Amino acid sequence: MRHWLINGSAASKVVLAALALFILSARESRGQCAGNVSSPQAASDCAGRENPHEGTVVLDPAHPYALAELIEIAEHHNPNTRIVWEQAKQKARELGLAKSSYYPELEGLAAFGDQRSVNPFPKPFAPRGYTMIEVPFVQPEVTLQYLVFDFGKREATVDSARAEKFAAGADFIQLNQAVAFRVATAYYLLLTAQERLQATQETLRTAQTTQDAAESRLNNGLATLPDVLNARAEAAQARFDEESADGDEKIARVRLTEEVGAEPSPNILIDGEKSAPLPEALTMSIDALIDRAVMGRPDLQAQALRIRSAEAGVRSARAEYKPRIFVSGSIAQTSVWPTADFGQLGQASEPTWSATLGIQWRIFDGGARKNELLIAQSKQRQAVDELTAKHDQATREVWTAYIGFRTALRKHEAAVALLKSANESYSASLDAYKYGVKNLIDVVTAEKQLALARLSDVSARSELLLGAVNLEFATGNLLRNQPLATKLHSQSGER
Repeated sequence: MRHWLINGSAASKVVLAALALFILSARESRGQCAGNVSSPQAASDCAGRENPHEGTVVLDPAHPYALAELIEIAEHHNPNTRIVWEQAKQKARELGLAKSSYYPELEGLAAFGDQRSVNPFPKPFAPRGYTMIEVPFVQPEVTLQYLVFDFGKREATVDSARAEKFAAGADFIQLNQAVAFRVATAYYLLLTAQERLQATQETLRTAQTTQDAAESRLNNGLATLPDVLNARAEAAQARFDEESADGDEKIARVRLTEEVGAEPSPNILIDGEKSAPLPEALTMSIDALIDRAVMGRPDLQAQALRIRSAEAGVRSARAEYKPRIFVSGSIAQTSVWPTADFGQLGQASEPTWSATLGIQWRIFDGGARKNELLIAQSKQRQAVDELTAKHDQATREVWTAYIGFRTALRKHEAAVALLKSANESYSASLDAYKYGVKNLIDVVTAEKQLALARLSDVSARSELLLGAVNLEFATGNLLRNQPLATKLHSQSGER
């Protein structure tokens, strides 16, 4: 049974390697705009400038992927990341659209036509009492429209668009963190499934050892047939558990490929062979963790920016009560060749122009501006309330992650002690059975306890690893170069 403990330690290194690889190496991964996600502004600028990779990702079934590689692939190929990328691009273009209102509008127009009209004229001068005039013309023209002053409406519109752009950048960071968290979770669950499969294989060997001992005692006349049948039943149950664990491991592979953004398939290898530290304790108090979440979580940053956008919307609605001052003008080259059925008209090709300075003020609109202002104010209050709700949600999630991690630490300590005790109990029971001191029921009971202890150890390590990552995600610290919330302890005992 010491053989299993050695293998269990090796298996734990596989899982532990993933934690260090994710928390440390993933920060150095250069996925989509990975080097520029320090702030919502930087993320929105990068997303508006860069493009995600085109095409569907195809994973190499022979290549063992590290977690950092899978996160980088997911950032470019997961459909959710591509959606939020395009949304950030749209918000960046909407800001450019809002800024365009500060510039004049120039339009070019070229008109070619022929106009025929009847003009009344006194008979002494026109035999029929009217003249028929036909005027062919050509008129290329340039017009200008420029809003000079609008009492802050354009400024408010630009401020709102800028805040929405930055909010999209915060959403971009949040989605990247969520994708990284889901990929890491799927990665760790696959490692856990692999370790659970190994545990069931060891349990099968243990059951086979018990069966061999029972059959040996039966051949020597020291055991009964029911003892052997009982041992065979336990071995059959162990085979069943092994097959079930093997299926779960393949399903975990399929889930990981889906989270990465590839075609769901069990054809993926992961690299978890390096020695890595295990989370040992927290480095921050709960108050410090909550403060980090409040200051750094991108979803809270996005909501704060949307409050700024709503405030700008109120300013824009109030500006509608003020007049607008504008300038308009045009310049053209007008060429005409008029003809009349009485008398002669001259041809002309001369520059023509017009210029206007105007004031536009809406006096009555049936309450439209009033309702627009009330709607904008309501949206502002809604945004503030949503920030309060998200703040409370973030606090709850940090508390949950904090309690979950501390619980996982204690469960892991208990699981290690349980596994050691169960291993010693089974070894002692098996030796005593071989010498005829104990019966098979005692051995089978110890065997079951050992199997449960193995699975408890796997589950406890999985909860500890996932709890550490969840704590970083809850505080908004994934993919960021900030100190970890947990203290790591290496296999050699060095901190």
